[in-house]
Amino acid sequence: MKYILSVITIGSFLLLSCGKKESAPSVVTPTNLTLNAVVSTDNSGNVAFTATATNATTYDYDFGNGVFQTVPSGIVTYKYPAAGTYTVNVIAKSSSGQTASKSTQITVAVAQSLVFSDEFDANGAPDPSKWGYDIGTGSGGWGNNELQYYTNRLDNAFVSNGTLKIKAIKENFSGSAYTSARILTQNKFSFKYGKVEVKAKLPVGVGTWPAVWMLGSNITTVSWPACGEIDIMEHKGSQLNKIYGTVHHPARFGGNADGGTRDITNATTEFHIYTMEWNATSIKFLVDGNVFHTVANTSSLPFNQNFFLIMNLAMGGTFGGAVESGFNNATMEIDYIRVYQ
Repeated sequence: MKYILSVITIGSFLLLSCGKKESAPSVVTPTNLTLNAVVSTDNSGNVAFTATATNATTYDYDFGNGVFQTVPSGIVTYKYPAAGTYTVNVIAKSSSGQTASKSTQITVAVAQSLVFSDEFDANGAPDPSKWGYDIGTGSGGWGNNELQYYTNRLDNAFVSNGTLKIKAIKENFSGSAYTSARILTQNKFSFKYGKVEVKAKLPVGVGTWPAVWMLGSNITTVSWPACGEIDIMEHKGSQLNKIYGTVHHPARFGGNADGGTRDITNATTEFHIYTMEWNATSIKFLVDGNVFHTVANTSSLPFNQNFFLIMNLAMGGTFGGAVESGFNNATMEIDYIRVYQ
């Protein structure tokens, strides 16, 4: 009898236990989300953000330049490394995982400092602490079927009277019909983000192809175009006064590169200022302070790493075209090159 009662008691307990339902967790949604941004007026790049919401436990910030941060309190000061206009988004999260979001647009001013320059004041060869040389014809004429042989001779690159001269000469040299120079800061100076400013006077002559440009410092490991290329200024002697600004990357390179042009006057008789402004969200090309092309930069592009500088004067090739029969020599003059960050 005691056994039967025990069985009945246990069975009743099990039935009661099976019939008991777990209470579902309550769903809490953030409400009344506000986002306030105070931009510092001292050009430091600092912006003070305050996000508040009812029922929020954390706030996820997207600062609009590829940087993200989780801030439990919702209050954070972020220092932007580059000037620009940014769309900032914040996502408020509750304890149950529900979210609410809000965005605001800010414009940030950041004072830049000079981090590299060459004013070309010392006569003779380019400063060897800043510049090296590419020598020869390169593979397939540096990949562009160019006609020159690049040297490190003073005949082709020298500083005099306050400017650097890169000179292309019609002469037979090591199997090529022309000589010139291509100088670069590879393994001497590179940088990520900033502004490059070059004051230059361009060469005369159909078939000339002067350029001031940049390559990703990882070119020796990933090759081109995976390393990325930024052409600050290019000019064709066959298209007088048309200035090109272009980027190359795996999705857009060669004839499909992402570029723009601007027509100016007196490119070969007067000095003009060629500028490139580069940050995590954009690359802008300017002539004499006027923007003529803008490229959107994203984390998927190779323009978020160090790049080095190159200046050269090519002859012919796929971009420069045929060289005029009467060509003898031509010179690109550079008054200065400056990099700010």
